[in-house]
Amino acid sequence: MEIDSVAAGSCSKANQIIYKDWFEFADSDGDGRITGGDAIKFFSMSNLPRPELKQVWAIADAKRQGYLGFKEFIVAMQLVSLAQTGHEISHEVLHSDVDFKNMNPPVMDGLIVLMAKKKKHSPKSSDPTGTPAADPSLTSHWFSSKSSKKISLSSVTSIVDGLKRLYIQKLKPLEVAYQFNDFVSPVLTNSDFDAKPMVMLLGQYSTGKTTFIKHMLKSNYPGAHIGPEPTTDRFVVVMSGPDERSIPGNTVAVQADMPFNGLTTFGTAFLSKFECSQMPHPLLEHVTFVDTPGVLSGEKQRTQRAYEFTGVTSWFASKCDLILLLFDPHKLDVSDEFKRVISSLRGHDDKIRVVLNKADQVDTQQLMRVYGALMWSLGKVLNTPEVVRVYIGSFSDKPINEAATGPTGRELFEMEQDDLLSDLKNIPKKACDRRINEFVKRARAAKIHAYIISHLKKEMPAIMGKAKTQQRLMDNLEEVFGKVQREHHLPKGDFPNVDHFREVLSGYNFDKFEKLKPKMLQTVDDMLGYNIPELLKNFKNPYD
Repeated sequence: MEIDSVAAGSCSKANQIIYKDWFEFADSDGDGRITGGDAIKFFSMSNLPRPELKQVWAIADAKRQGYLGFKEFIVAMQLVSLAQTGHEISHEVLHSDVDFKNMNPPVMDGLIVLMAKKKKHSPKSSDPTGTPAADPSLTSHWFSSKSSKKISLSSVTSIVDGLKRLYIQKLKPLEVAYQFNDFVSPVLTNSDFDAKPMVMLLGQYSTGKTTFIKHMLKSNYPGAHIGPEPTTDRFVVVMSGPDERSIPGNTVAVQADMPFNGLTTFGTAFLSKFECSQMPHPLLEHVTFVDTPGVLSGEKQRTQRAYEFTGVTSWFASKCDLILLLFDPHKLDVSDEFKRVISSLRGHDDKIRVVLNKADQVDTQQLMRVYGALMWSLGKVLNTPEVVRVYIGSFSDKPINEAATGPTGRELFEMEQDDLLSDLKNIPKKACDRRINEFVKRARAAKIHAYIISHLKKEMPAIMGKAKTQQRLMDNLEEVFGKVQREHHLPKGDFPNVDHFREVLSGYNFDKFEKLKPKMLQTVDDMLGYNIPELLKNFKNPYD
């Protein structure tokens, strides 16, 4: 799945011990991370030219986190060793037939002398077999109110740390002041920033969502049910864990180290239909899957659910890195509920991919017609001028039915499957970029929310007729949005859904809302215009 699992996993035990000592020496502040400054000092001992070291860093820090953990450090050392023996450094070399297991560590000029000096001055015993790791809990105390004001710039050692600091000091005060968490999205916690990338699967029942996850993992996961009837009746998050087990939703939602605290807003009715399946698996170390209940046809289904299904899918959509909509050739109709689900993904169009699954159940001529019908159905629901990417294939462990598809169909399915796999493989590499993207999106939404709330407060009379004015503003909310948009020159597409906003507003007294605080909004503008670009500059490739 990921580059580091190929190279670092095939490092001998003896070399691992050597690399551990080197890593601890290079890690100047002992936080389990080697940042750009540490790397420049340490890698210079290899005597490799700067362009080669730039390439080494780019491949080792594939996730673009702005630092190297121990695994990434081993990859970097193996690449340095290859460069010293005359190999060309590229992504392909990690997947070539190089014998990583028996590769000698690189030659680092003067390292032994420097390490001996350091040991003399700071004697400390350490477990030679232990693996140094960055401790994510080091930043969790930032989210407590007492320490939030005292986060120094020097304690930020990665892009994600930087985003945490900016959120606590600059964006969170605005969100709290204008009750953004009640209207749009709950306040972010430490685990929201540290969560692994997520892939959500949506589709009508029996389109192969659970089978798709099983196919990706090449094994069953705890709590997986597969059948032609609607089997998955709950939201199941499949993630990495020390052993195989299922954790009930109420427990998952209150665990501080999991990014699901926000789901408590949907109540016990939802949490009883939510669970987390944990299992040790190399793929799950990089990606978390979200399996969803099949979307059923007919209006009655919405009234039978004891929780707001579209609200939950919308919440997961904002957290996910990729959303797969699954169809099969015999279920191309987009039901009312499926329409609502797809419209709840508004604003996340760039994450959506469509999978036409079980395509080997029809012959080539029928497949052409099915593909055309699917595109026609989607065109009526996805309101975008661009054509959505559709992957065609049969994503299960059964061999492809060549009797129906013929050899051409088999070839097409294999190519499509490779394309989808490479899309999935790119998720961890793009996770950091995605996190920045979502953070900026959130900051813009919080700003617009502040403008709307403060405008409603400003329109309220000082003494008489408050209830009447509040009702008038509620009824003419679309007009209010238009005024705010024109007054502050904001893009219309960034405004929230009017009906949903009105629904939440009905429980509030406008008179208690905050007035506009220009200083607070200026702080968020400075963060978007200066702090975030500065953060990205600080943690880019140190050899750029």
